[in-house]
This record gives sequence, C-alpha cells and structure tokens, in this order.
Amino acid sequence: MNRFIPFDLPESLSLGCATAAAQIEGGDKNNSWYAWSQVDGHIRGGATTLRANQHWRLYKEDLRLMSEMGIKDYRFGIEWSRIEPAEGVFDQEAMEHYRSEIRTMIEYGIRPLVTLHHFSNPLWFEKKGAFERPGSVADFRKYAAYVTEHLKDLCRDFVTINEPNIYAVNGYVYGTWPPGKKSVSAAFKVMRNLTLCHLHVYRDIHELYGSKEVRVGFANHMCVFIPYSKNPFYACEAKILAWLFQGAITKSMLTGRLSFPLGCTSPLGKGRYYDFIGINYYTRNAVAHFGLKDLPGRPRNDLGWDIYPEGLTMLCKELHKKYPAPIWITENGTCDKEDRFRSAYIYDHLRQIADEKLAVERYYHWTFIDNFEWAEGESAPFGLVRCNFETQERTIRPSGHFYTEIIMSRKVTDSMIERYLKGRGR
Repeated sequence: MNRFIPFDLPESLSLGCATAAAQIEGGDKNNSWYAWSQVDGHIRGGATTLRANQHWRLYKEDLRLMSEMGIKDYRFGIEWSRIEPAEGVFDQEAMEHYRSEIRTMIEYGIRPLVTLHHFSNPLWFEKKGAFERPGSVADFRKYAAYVTEHLKDLCRDFVTINEPNIYAVNGYVYGTWPPGKKSVSAAFKVMRNLTLCHLHVYRDIHELYGSKEVRVGFANHMCVFIPYSKNPFYACEAKILAWLFQGAITKSMLTGRLSFPLGCTSPLGKGRYYDFIGINYYTRNAVAHFGLKDLPGRPRNDLGWDIYPEGLTMLCKELHKKYPAPIWITENGTCDKEDRFRSAYIYDHLRQIADEKLAVERYYHWTFIDNFEWAEGESAPFGLVRCNFETQERTIRPSGHFYTEIIMSRKVTDSMIERYLKGRGR
C-alpha cells in the first residue's frame, strides 16, 4: 500500500521559503564566517562565503524565480557586517540595497520576514568578543534600531535572533564554528546575552512602531530528545539535555524570566516577548550517557539526521500549550543532493500540520536555493533550487516543482503523488 494519500492544506496556512544573508549573498569579507573560512580545515572543501550564490548582485533574478514558483512568503537576513562595517559607522548604501531588495519582493507580492541576526557577525564585533561580552547587548540594539528604523515603512515582521542555541553550542561547546571555543560556561554566557538582545529588541521594535502593526519573535531551533533505550537513566539524561539545549532559552526569551543556567531574574520584567512562536525543526536526537546516538534502522538525510516528521507535531503542541500564539515554522527542510526524498519530506511535514490541525500560520521551507551551508560549505544541498556554484546557474528541482504545485493548488492530489512521490521517501 502506498503511504501517500491526498490531503488539503489548512485555509490559514501560507507556504514560503527561507535563506540567510551570509549563506547566499557572496562578496563580503568583513564577517566572522569569511574569516573563519580562511583557516584550512574549518570548511568542507575549502569553500568560503565569498562565492555563495552571488545573491547580492543577482537578487532580482532570484526574486523573479521565487515569484514564478508561486512563493509569497520569504524569510531572509540582513547582514550586520554590511550595515555596520565598522563600529558606529553605518552604511546607507548597503541599507538602500536591502530596501531595494524588499521593494522588489513587494512588487512580486512576496511578504518579507526580516531576520536581524543569523550566525554571522561583523569583524569588529567578533574581535571585541562578540556575544560573550555584556556590552554586546548595547551593540546589537544599536544595529537593530538602525535597521528597523529604515525598514518600518516596508516591513512588519521580524526575527530578532536565529537559533541562539545552535550559535552557542557550535561556536562555544564543540568549537566547530567561529570563534572555535570549547567552554560550556562561555556558551551559557552567550545564550544569556543573546536572550537579553532579543528581549530588548522586541521592546525596541514595538516602541518604534507604536500603534502600527508589527510582529516580532525569534527562530528557535527545536529538537526532539528521546532516550536511546528503555534505560531510565537515559530518559532522565534526555530531559536534562533538552532543557539545557532548548528549554531554558525558550522560556527565558519568551517570558523575560531567565531560567537556570542562564540566570534567575527578570531583567526587563516578566511578560510576553513574542508575537509568534518561531520553530526551526529538522530532526530528533537519541540520548545515552549524555551523548547523542543514532537509532538503528531509521530513515536519514545526507547529513545523517533522523527524519522524524512526528516530532514537528510534538513540539508545536508542547509550545502552543505553554505559550499560546500563532506558530511560524521558520525553517524546515532536508539535505538531499539527488533530490530523492525531499518531496516526501515536504509531504510528510505538511501532512503533520494538516492532519493534526496544528496552529501553524506560516511554513518557511529551508531553503530556497543550495547555499554555503556553514561548516559543510557547498557540499550540503537543502535547496528547492539547485545552484551550480561555478556558473551560478539556477535549476528548479522536481521537489521545487512539487512545492509550487502545493502552493498553487492548496492541496496534494493523486496526480501529484503519482508524479512526485511514487517510489520515493525515506
């Protein structure tokens, strides 16, 4: 029996895509990821952010392609190093470039969702110690204020910080991302300061907009943590790791009350510091001896990540119960170089939203186009659109055509299953 059956999208759900500035723009040597890529062994294949997708100069072509694919919601990033190339020096020309890009989106009927920070820092900020310093909060607020002041006539949706836990863990625990440290205490310090950045900027943006409609949140990287076996110790370990990785920072950033190990006070007062629940969901983790282990016999993507669509339902229901608000899936996608199972991945996760009647208002597929995928360089394609990095040729994948048909028809039909899903899936 074919596991794929037709279904309709909820009327309230809109489908879009997401990117990050440092991963697609190219041409910028003034950011922490370009500097990191200059050291041999940091990036697979020796790739750098300098090439990426050349989106900085090709954004009109990319947005035209996006529009042709029927995409009407686009989450994208502002590159801090372009806006504030030196401390206290703001580049009006760069700001106007982003305004032009956003105006082009609007002309195509694409609704922008602006991300203010997505892993990449200007070099001056990185050299000062980035988010390890208490002063980083003031630095970030000045940058965020400049951007939002210049976009308030064009945009009404903002993500303050993308995946603060991933930024802290990879950069300060594992040391595989800049600045390459291995200190748990430094990671928690960074997570605390990122929390304060979000709390302040949430308030700052609302004060700037006044009575004008604006929605502000953060993109929260969420995993499902389970015990590797029925061992009760593993179950306890899974709960501890889930709290340290995502539970504490989620509660702190959404409520304003810092939770252990980030603190125990409410620096700005307790309240509601979110207008939507942003969830980046990709996988689940099995825990044993406070480490992550692969469950045998599981479907996995090209990076070895467990494909577990049911986890999206689990996380959405858990968060919506604790923090009632519309849910925006700010990232969801998979690494699939041959495009063998991406369509099935999209189908499975959208069907979770439809079947379980989740309170999901927006879904942003990660990503629009193959890009510079951080430490994986150009080797990990997540895109609906294939990019030939040498020629910069764009080609819509079959999964991209499938996604377009879902957007256009607002459903998955028998004929779509026959064309895109038959014999596929993991």
